[in-house]
Amino acid sequence: MDNLSRVTIKAWAEADRPREKLLEQGRRALTDAELLAILIGSGSHDESAVTLCRRILHDVDNDLHALSRLSVTELCKYKGIGEAKAISIVAALELGRRRKEQKEEERPVLNSSKRVYEYLTHVYEDLYHEEFWVLFLSGGCKLINKQLIGRGGNDFTPVDVKQVLRLALEFRATSVILTHNHPSGSIKPSNMDIQITNKLLKASKLLDFSINDHVIFTNSGYYSFRDSGLL
Repeated sequence: MDNLSRVTIKAWAEADRPREKLLEQGRRALTDAELLAILIGSGSHDESAVTLCRRILHDVDNDLHALSRLSVTELCKYKGIGEAKAISIVAALELGRRRKEQKEEERPVLNSSKRVYEYLTHVYEDLYHEEFWVLFLSGGCKLINKQLIGRGGNDFTPVDVKQVLRLALEFRATSVILTHNHPSGSIKPSNMDIQITNKLLKASKLLDFSINDHVIFTNSGYYSFRDSGLL
């Protein structure tokens, strides 16, 4: 009987469990050993990835700072940890260290048409074609992400409503702001602008997020659906 056949089903299941647990319960539900096990992927013939990682952490008194000081050579002394796995551990811990060094960029609060205009002016400035950007916001109107949804000609931009809805769900946005430009310089919304706004407004109510505004950009100013009473 070879070594592989001596590994129990329970051990294989334990090695796979951290990935499933992360998907079902989120990253915060995992122990340090389980997170480390995801990095290395598999253990040895004699122990699962989780058990191996528990042993490594035990040897450093469960101190992640001490773990981060281990070299590739030192990690490779553990059976089941080859050079590639050791490098993955060292690289992940180094990313964590660098993250702590960086100051988190403050996300802009986009709670008025003026702030939206000031934030996106550089994106639309001097464009000779239409673009449609959507701002995805969390509670308090803090920006989560901005995405280019469509690019068109001088007076029309195709907008994929399903893409907007999918991204709103993906970013877990509580609200969105629609924006596009009029290269012609006309600040008045077209019938198509009004139709797409109403279409997204109806769709957003089904998915429990709101359309805060639709802002039209020109080189000389902007138009806000919210400020004009259309939302």
